[in-house]
Amino acid sequence: RVDGRAFAAQGADTGRAYGGTGSSKAKPVPELARNPLLGAGIGPGPATCSLPDLGRAPDQLKAYYRALADCLEQSWRPALEKANEPTLTATVSVTLPEHSACGDAPTENEAVAYYCGGDTTIYAPTDWMLADAGLNKARHIATIAHEYGHHVQRESGILSAAADKMTSPNEDSAADKEVVRRIELQANCFGALFLAAVAGTGSISRSLANAAVADYGRANDSDTHGSRAHQLSWAKAGYDGKTTKACDTWSAPVAEVS
Repeated sequence: RVDGRAFAAQGADTGRAYGGTGSSKAKPVPELARNPLLGAGIGPGPATCSLPDLGRAPDQLKAYYRALADCLEQSWRPALEKANEPTLTATVSVTLPEHSACGDAPTENEAVAYYCGGDTTIYAPTDWMLADAGLNKARHIATIAHEYGHHVQRESGILSAAADKMTSPNEDSAADKEVVRRIELQANCFGALFLAAVAGTGSISRSLANAAVADYGRANDSDTHGSRAHQLSWAKAGYDGKTTKACDTWSAPVAEVS
């Protein structure tokens, strides 16, 4: 199983159209290593996550994820604003649509959760998440923080820039899989950046944050998400580095994103 995939919108919406007021000067920048979000001194800000009890009922999961997404938005907003990039809200759905702005949904074997840039929604189906994580808070937090990392990539323009580098619709070439690995490893890093910013406050104790970071190293080696060692090493890079610059997977040599 994998911790989630980022799907670009299909059809006319390529992920570059953004809502908001017409007067806003914030725009995504379709760049990778040179993206303003990866500039010096940028990182998520502190936030106090007040999370409800985690339970198995869909309403309990929805409430937990919504509170976590609100905290993620609060933490990431200063970084996106400093980069002068959009801060569109991401929503979380615990039900799986047959079709969305990103086309057909993946199967449970392909993803535990996934992010759709076309409707800025994190899909975390109740059955999938509970089968994978049970009531392990660290795993739930790590997964949603990773998916929100894809939302940050979308808002900044990184996802659309990465999509431009793809050579085939199915992302099945060696070059495409390398691009996908850089996307996914950066999302791990972004997830851990958030954890570093909120660790020790509210509902996320430092020990819970440490456990969530460690959880990024539980997955098997994957040609789309990277080796288990690299999935963890990029998470640690964000947790220890505390700035987005530490998450520049795009400048990393191939050996570090295998």
